[in-house]
Amino acid sequence: MSNSKLFNTIDLLNKIAEEKSNNKTIGFTNGCFDLLHKGHFFLLHEAKKKCDFLVVGLNSDSSIKSLKGPKRPVENQILRSNKLSEIEDVNAISIFDSLTPEEMIKKIKPDILIKGNDYRREEIVGSKYVIENGGSVELVELLPGFSTTKIIQENLK
Repeated sequence: MSNSKLFNTIDLLNKIAEEKSNNKTIGFTNGCFDLLHKGHFFLLHEAKKKCDFLVVGLNSDSSIKSLKGPKRPVENQILRSNKLSEIEDVNAISIFDSLTPEEMIKKIKPDILIKGNDYRREEIVGSKYVIENGGSVELVELLPGFSTTKIIQENLK
């Protein structure tokens, strides 16, 4: 399946420039999005309410292995990006290999950086950069009880 929402860096920067030239607000969120669940859908829907064009930075398989261990991700980055592309609220997806999306954030310069409220604004990677460049950091309330790690652990019982 071809994923028209999956962008390489150059194409993403061109698309963002086009959206900004049309006075669109660029939002950015990121994560592993391994085993999509109701909590992910809620976060993405709420994030999209805060911007015109939502970019999702997706951790690569190697990035997730470094962060969460050798048994993760459960689904590879192509499958995860294909599933994300089916979500109407998501406008663009870009995969990053590093442990954090900081370099991606600095390249795309989003107007709004969006994360779940399990973070404090000052802890969010890229928040200082976004604020220093005139943007804002928005927190989305999470749906309680939804966690990929918890889902995996419950299924191993």
